[in-house]
Amino acid sequence: MSGKERREQLIQISRTLFAEKGFDGTSVEEIAATANVSKPVVYEHFGGKEGVYAVVVDREMQKLLAMVTEALSASHSLIKLERAALALLAYVEENSEGFRILVRDSHAASGTGTFASLINDIASQVEDVMVDEFAGRGYDPKLAPMYAQMLVGMVALTGQWWLDVRRPPREEVAAHLVNLAWNGLVGLDPRPRLTASSRGMEQRRAPLPPRPTDKELREMGKAREREAKEQEKAREREAKEQEKLARDQEKARLREQRELEKAREREFREQERLFKEQEKVREREAKEQEKVREREAKEQEKVREREAKEQEKIRMREAKAAEREAVRQTGDTDRPGEGREKIESSE
Repeated sequence: MSGKERREQLIQISRTLFAEKGFDGTSVEEIAATANVSKPVVYEHFGGKEGVYAVVVDREMQKLLAMVTEALSASHSLIKLERAALALLAYVEENSEGFRILVRDSHAASGTGTFASLINDIASQVEDVMVDEFAGRGYDPKLAPMYAQMLVGMVALTGQWWLDVRRPPREEVAAHLVNLAWNGLVGLDPRPRLTASSRGMEQRRAPLPPRPTDKELREMGKAREREAKEQEKAREREAKEQEKLARDQEKARLREQRELEKAREREFREQERLFKEQEKVREREAKEQEKVREREAKEQEKVREREAKEQEKIRMREAKAAEREAVRQTGDTDRPGEGREKIESSE
């Protein structure tokens, strides 16, 4: 898996965990375990839980803001309101995990802000629309920011409620939202006032609690400082633990590397020993074969010598036999003449 693919995998896993358990309920260990990686991999890509949370929140805010901004590009104000309500409800329905992350109490590490800041961004766009509407209807344009917050807040809170109940259907909820908002805007009183009875209740309201004394303020300041120090210590401890874990993993990696090198060295020596043994065996076999060839050559030489001697004996016997035969034949030839001489002498 490439670095880009691993980063995207970690973002998607973190998104699911943050939606299910929230920022505080999710740990780096859980993110790493779900992704089947070690904790240093998460730190390498995001620097910690805060980093990946910031990426997740930023993505969801940009996605929702883009959908609402596109809806507000319509020409007629009623169409803008309808499409904006539909866009928010569509985001809630299609990106439930992302919306759950946004509506939680966002952590300070989210970087780009909280759901409230997102609502402010949307309200600022609605404000531009309402300024024109107020100016055309004779209302005070300075009140447009307040009405924009009211309108967007109403839609956002309805979206939070609909996230869990999911009824009635999305289009019907949007229609009711637009009905309340649009018809309320149509009959808007340019100078609204509370009734006399309500103003009387406001006057009879219990007095506000007394302002804290300087001593109490100092105590609260010290308490906040102590809390900040404790949080800083906790972050330092976590950082030290992360460093220790990284060192331990590096040591383990080095040990494993050394063991592998030793194993490769042992394997090389064993192969070298086997090669030498095989070389010795080949040398012994070559010597044995040479001895066998020498013995065979000697045996063949002896055989040839014996054959030569036998042939020599045969030739000698044949020569003697031929000589005797020649002598015999010579003797037979000489004896008839001698007889005639004897006969003639006797006569």
